[in-house]
Amino acid sequence: MAWLAAGEGYEITLEDGRVVARRAGGRQLKSLPKALRDDPEVDRLRRLSEWLDRHTASCLAQVDTWMVSSLPVPTELIARVWPDEAWRSALRDMAVVGDDPDEVGFLRDVSADGELRLVDLDGETVRIAPRTVTLPHPVLLPDLEDVREFAAELGITQRVEQIHRATWSRPEDAGTGAARSSSATEVRDYAGGKFASRFGLAARATSLGYRVSGGYATCKVRDGDRTGEASVWIGEPYWDGESETGALGWHDENGRAMRLTEVGPVAWSEGMRMAAALYAGRTIEKGGDA
Repeated sequence: MAWLAAGEGYEITLEDGRVVARRAGGRQLKSLPKALRDDPEVDRLRRLSEWLDRHTASCLAQVDTWMVSSLPVPTELIARVWPDEAWRSALRDMAVVGDDPDEVGFLRDVSADGELRLVDLDGETVRIAPRTVTLPHPVLLPDLEDVREFAAELGITQRVEQIHRATWSRPEDAGTGAARSSSATEVRDYAGGKFASRFGLAARATSLGYRVSGGYATCKVRDGDRTGEASVWIGEPYWDGESETGALGWHDENGRAMRLTEVGPVAWSEGMRMAAALYAGRTIEKGGDA
């Protein structure tokens, strides 16, 4: 960003999200001079920095939503937002699928005429221009471990967690066996995580980006053409004492509890991811399991 005149004999700019100053045409100062702290131009830059932070967070959240839901995204839309650094940073190096679901590539660039430039899993640069593309959830990617190894070789880094996102696959015997009947609707793998207070457990859920509604931490998931919600019991809303994580379950768009055998791969993985993340913050007693 260019240097802007501020105060008497000073210039200011944004660097790594903060306002820095220098004498006009001179060296950058170690700290903002006292004379500039209430300067209108400094305040304007601070507000710009805050807006840029919100914009960046919004772009990351939107790309994460596209990925978790594996929604088709118009290629034209990606081309339009690509010049924006916040969007470009969120989208660059995401695994992308075009018309052929078996052809996966990492998004590296977008041309002026709207073509997406990808590096495919053979290390070749390819250009595609389908009407829409998807940013698939990693549980849907075939040979995920191979994709991860190839990404490491390329030095791929993603602002939105995709290929290195923790995933869980639904067991083939989910909803069956001695512990689960064919009508089972809950998983208790991460139940029983103790917290000093219900407030602390709810705060953890919120900090991880999950919604707290009533006695549950929840996350909405689109799985194919179905939208559902995973939920973990975290305790009565107005209870202020010790609390612990409860069972994980899923509900469809009509609020009906889903049998485990009905839960799709993305919904299963994201629900288990939420339950595991909540459980990881539990109080560990001395001599207890880590």
